[in-house]
Amino acid sequence: MMLQGFIAAPHTPFKSDGSLWLEQVRVQAEHLTKTGVSGAFVGGTTGEATSMTTHERCLLIQAWCEATGDLPLKVIGHVGHNCQHDAITIAKFAEEQGADAISAFAPNYFRPGSLDDLIHFLQPIANNAPSCPFYFYDIPSMTGVHLPMPELLKRAADELPTLAGLKATTDDLMSLQECLEQAGDQYNILFGMDEILLTVLPLGIRGAVGSTYNFATPLYLDLLEAFNRQDFSTARRLQLTSVEMVRCLARFDFLPAAKYAMSLIGVDCGICRPPARNLTSAKKQELKAALEQIGFFRWQSERRAN
Repeated sequence: MMLQGFIAAPHTPFKSDGSLWLEQVRVQAEHLTKTGVSGAFVGGTTGEATSMTTHERCLLIQAWCEATGDLPLKVIGHVGHNCQHDAITIAKFAEEQGADAISAFAPNYFRPGSLDDLIHFLQPIANNAPSCPFYFYDIPSMTGVHLPMPELLKRAADELPTLAGLKATTDDLMSLQECLEQAGDQYNILFGMDEILLTVLPLGIRGAVGSTYNFATPLYLDLLEAFNRQDFSTARRLQLTSVEMVRCLARFDFLPAAKYAMSLIGVDCGICRPPARNLTSAKKQELKAALEQIGFFRWQSERRAN
């Protein structure tokens, strides 16, 4: 399965009491479709997976599969878990619900120390959802697991037969180039760092998964169009704007700030679960002003007008 274009990592909507707000999933899905997103990577880092129960994660994947039944939006269900049994449970459920693919990151408490360990952990997860293409979610900044992904791709045909590719959330561009070379036409490499997207387009990246594609896809569509017409000056300027946006959100604590940004474009995703701290009213006003200064609201209106 070759996924291309911009794939959002949607926020999990929670009500003010912290319970799941699944009614909002359809709103999110319609918004992503309208803004040109090609897929949803459900229940990952942005989706606060590690703050949810296994049952809740299954309900979330079900809601996305149901909400996108009549939409041209691919659903990739993230099933990664520190407990292999729970990861298998979610993977089986995602397959039953009709997810287009599944993905899992490495366990991050008792961490695999070698590729053998990682593959041994992933095999039963992928094998228990055999009709679902499987993507390994490589995010060493969060898991602390640093293993050679080109070697994983080399071994996958024999040891992970349903592997479709990687979600590579890394700034190791040397390894990324090696992965792309190893992948060829057999595996799909999705890039996961929105703020440096422009650096990997010349390498051959054609699909990207990220949190800011929830609310800033117009910016990235303009960037991609500029790159394709070889207007590199415009492309660099737009990527710098992305950097400014990400730094702005990070100053306010990225996850709750990004959820608030969603509410500013009319797609309320509710609160974040602890340990994330939700923004105060004063911080919300400060963030709104900062986003306005870098053109956040202009991107939305300009793209709609075109």
